[in-house]
Parts: sequence; C-alpha cells; structure tokens
Amino acid sequence: MAKARNDFSDLLVRDKVLSNDQLEEARSMQEQSGAKLQDVLVKMGYCGIDQAMRAFAEFNKLDYVDLTDRTVPASVVELVPESIARENIIFAVEMDGNALKIVMSDPTNYETITKLQFILNKDIIASVAAREQIIEAINRHYGQTETESVDSMLAEFTDTAIDFTDTEGSKGFSGSESGDNEAPIIRLVNLMIQEAVNSRASDIHIEPFAERIRVRYRIDGVLQERDNPPRRLLAPL
Repeated sequence: MAKARNDFSDLLVRDKVLSNDQLEEARSMQEQSGAKLQDVLVKMGYCGIDQAMRAFAEFNKLDYVDLTDRTVPASVVELVPESIARENIIFAVEMDGNALKIVMSDPTNYETITKLQFILNKDIIASVAAREQIIEAINRHYGQTETESVDSMLAEFTDTAIDFTDTEGSKGFSGSESGDNEAPIIRLVNLMIQEAVNSRASDIHIEPFAERIRVRYRIDGVLQERDNPPRRLLAPL
C-alpha cells in the first residue's frame, strides 16, 4: 500500500480516482524519471489531466481555472508580452485591483512568480490551470502557433536521449543554416541568447553543479535564475 506523503495524490486516492497500488507505481516511476507526479499519472493513464490539476489546486488551496473556450480581453492579455507568456507557460486572465491574475501549471514555483513580478512590475496572483490549456489559450489569444522556446528545448533534452553533440555540417551562429538543420544544442543556445535579449539581460551566467546546470540572467543588475538544463549539457554549452 502506498504511504501517505501529504501531497495532492492523497486526494486522488481519497476520491477513488487512484488505487494505492497505482499511486505507488506512479511514485516509483516519478523517482526514476524525475518528472512531475501529475504528468506521470496522466502518462500512465491513471487519471485525466483535469482531475490531477484540480486535486493539485485543492491541496495547495489555490483556485483552479478551466481555460476551455475562455475569452480574455486583449487589454489584459497584452499586459504579459508574448515572449514571457510562452517562455514561462503563463497566461493572464484578469486584473484584480493592482494585481494581475495569471494561471500556470505550478503556482508553487515561487521563484518564477518572483521573477514575473520583477519583470512585469506588478503584484501577481497565481492560479492553477493545465499546461496544455495554457498553451492553447496563448495560441488562441496571441493569434500565433506555438514557437520553439527555451522551455520546449529543455523539455526535449530532459524527456529524450537526443543527440545534442552532433554539430557536424551545422554552421552554428555564423552560417546560413537554421531551424531543424541546426544541431539541437546550437538552437538551444540561440534561444537562450534571444530570451536574454528579450528580458533585457546584460549577461548570462552558466554555472555547473553536481546534478544540474544553473543558468542565470542578469536583469537590471539582479541575477534571475532560469530553468535548469540537465548536467549532461554542460560540455556542449
């Protein structure tokens, strides 16, 4: 029997969405993969993303927002630049006094919220929404399809054993080839530089740790930490 760990998954067991055996198997898979438990549960087919995110929101005493067919005024959407919305997978839903209400898949990521408050110069109230719904809302309201971003590249490196060291035939920064013809690591570096420029960063810090690489942008004199690439990217970076 899976032991209670005081997290949202206990609510799924309570509501008989999961059995204890299923939860134990999912936790084992999470420990092996390093993925978020809600993503593992959905991938294994043990619950739907809506069920997982509602339980996550309830456990953390946060509001859950269903973005399906929800329309947000352009005046609110435009408070968050498209590049920031896509890079952080967030979406503005309304203004509440002087605070901006946004949705994200993990509002317990306080570091991201602090970064957003700094960049947007607004108080942030974060609620929970499914990642896929957030991306769909971004595409629907900004009127563009999802483009490749640092987040999508890091997810690709984390989830797969992609060969990022193969740069043979690629012209890198100075050549004429781009996009799918570039080695993945070159695309990642290009995107990191573009993201830093969009964030008005003066420099990029890449620091090695035992299990990860810390990437920080210096914005207005303050180092802001980015998502952490896997340690195996250190040499290519």
